Amino acid sequence: MTGAGWQLQALFVALAIYAGAALAAVFLPRHRLGFVYAASAAAASLAIAADISAFFNEVVLKEQLPVGLPGVGLHIRLDGLSAFFGFIVNVGVLMASIYGAGIKRADLSKRIEPLYPAFCAAMNAVLLADDAFGFLFFWELMSLSSWALVVSRHDDPDNRKAGYVYLLMAAGGTMALLFAFGGLAGASGGYAFDTMRASHLTPLVSALVLGAALFGAGSKAGIMPLHAWLPLAHPAAPSHVSALMSGVMTKVAIYALIRVVFDLLGDPQWWWSLPFILLGAGSAVGALLYAVQDQDLKRLLAYSTIENVGIIFAGVGLAIAFKSSNIPPAAGIALAAALIHALNHSWFKSLLFLGAGAVLHSTGTKQLDRLGGLIHRMPKTSAFWLIGALAISALPPLNGFVSEWLLFQAVLTGPVFPEPILRFLSPVLGAMLALAAGLAAACFVRAYGTVFLGRPRSPEAANAHEAPFAQTLAIGLLAVLCILGGLFGGLTAFALNPLLVEYAGAAAAINTQTGPTPFSLIAFDQGRAIYDAPTIAFFVAVSAFATMAAIHLFASKKTRRSPAWDCGFPDPSPATQYTASSYSQPLRRVYGGVVYSSTETVDMPPPGSLREGHFHIRFSDYIWRFLYVMPANALWSLSERFDLIHYLTIRRYLVLMFSTLIVLLVITATFM
Repeated sequence: MTGAGWQLQALFVALAIYAGAALAAVFLPRHRLGFVYAASAAAASLAIAADISAFFNEVVLKEQLPVGLPGVGLHIRLDGLSAFFGFIVNVGVLMASIYGAGIKRADLSKRIEPLYPAFCAAMNAVLLADDAFGFLFFWELMSLSSWALVVSRHDDPDNRKAGYVYLLMAAGGTMALLFAFGGLAGASGGYAFDTMRASHLTPLVSALVLGAALFGAGSKAGIMPLHAWLPLAHPAAPSHVSALMSGVMTKVAIYALIRVVFDLLGDPQWWWSLPFILLGAGSAVGALLYAVQDQDLKRLLAYSTIENVGIIFAGVGLAIAFKSSNIPPAAGIALAAALIHALNHSWFKSLLFLGAGAVLHSTGTKQLDRLGGLIHRMPKTSAFWLIGALAISALPPLNGFVSEWLLFQAVLTGPVFPEPILRFLSPVLGAMLALAAGLAAACFVRAYGTVFLGRPRSPEAANAHEAPFAQTLAIGLLAVLCILGGLFGGLTAFALNPLLVEYAGAAAAINTQTGPTPFSLIAFDQGRAIYDAPTIAFFVAVSAFATMAAIHLFASKKTRRSPAWDCGFPDPSPATQYTASSYSQPLRRVYGGVVYSSTETVDMPPPGSLREGHFHIRFSDYIWRFLYVMPANALWSLSERFDLIHYLTIRRYLVLMFSTLIVLLVITATFM
């Protein structure tokens, strides 16, 4: 063990603060519940300091507590991987807590505030657990506390449905992880992770463990087709909780997968990468095709989370493929792309969800076609939200571009794979990621345009007001992180090098001092691929200011006003402007019949009639219908048939018992 060990003690103190705040909130009156956000912010700040110190000092701290399973105890471990994801978790908690401090006293609730610090503590505890029992216990605590937050507004039937689906998916995911850890523990039952690291599994057991871990952690991350709960639960939860669930909790699931695949499962095989690559590429494109059609702002962001989780999965899959194919530099690039995208997504998605919460608080609606014109009424929120939209669209020099650029560098190395399947999948993955990047830009042009630009489409939007200071502060700080993460992405990659060497076998970036500037991000070597965000930002700024100066220098000084172009109809009604459906119509007509079976119904009144016309769009989610609804209906029908057993006569019960006994005896005689 290296280091002084204060980092682990600081994390214990942070967990105690979270737990104490949750317990105190149960007994305090409602108007005093706001203190949980101050306490959570303090705990998150302490945890951030401990995680940063542990990460840069490369400490590995272990502790065994006298709780948990008898004779086993609770094993705790803080290393580079858990410190990195702990930083992601606690920065998200800090920003959500600052946002929560702006909630009015009248909006505080015993159903939300006591559970909020418990949820934050559970996510941190999952990262520290170093045995199967502790991991699953805290994983379940994370699931149950977040479920309770989702159903906090239980009077809404949509919230109840979201909570029901989430609870079912969480229970199935935990069961799958239980089987995964059982396979890793083996017949000896060594539940400590150190014991699992030393075990040697057969190829069949390794495959079963990988499949169970993919199902368990993948369902929590929201990868398609295990995403059914996510578009329901994230919009239903309070906005600052949605930011944590989307920006942070999904990263805890990514941590679980990386821990199992790169740390506990042994040397990876090349075919392990296939489900990651296929699921990642499918999720990246499929989720955005749903997002670009959705009318609910928070559900749109939830679908976008599935897309970004797909990008992370693709990076992890490529890292597995390159490592197993003995191409360490490319493995380092791919794993760096996955880790940096996990960090970046936690920032810009938290920004966007908190911004959506500010819009909801100000207008009372999440429907895109009832918003508009908020750039004049919420100028700070609109400016910060624009930064988040540009970042999630992977536009330089913001942080979203850094990780996707690294991922494309890894994809371009695909032709060196010795396996023909991987050589074929590499360009396919590149094409899918390029399509996803275009769809993401279209999705957020549509979202930003309909929410913040144009004219108000409802009285609520016309009377909107800026969010409270604490909420705009949280959104603004996340916007600053998105800018800094883009400008200094090279330093982030360089800081990850020890972690990449440990898990991928090679670093992702050459020492930045060898590049043109200290902030250069170099993939492989300087002559092959280099990205310098500050230089790009400088030229963008110079070009923008030069253009503005030229316009002001040569344009007329006189201010002229005229009506906006109105398609020949000088009607001041906001109904004459583009709607969210108008933006998405081309994509709906191209992909709608294949992806979601969209149908358009037009009810146009005959000439002379004064009644209004109607235009209706219907979507059908194939995944939801075939993988969830149809099996559920079949199971319900089967259970109704078996329900007849409850109404048998005594004689028929005796016949059934005798027949069962005969069948069991035949089976025993056959196989014994």
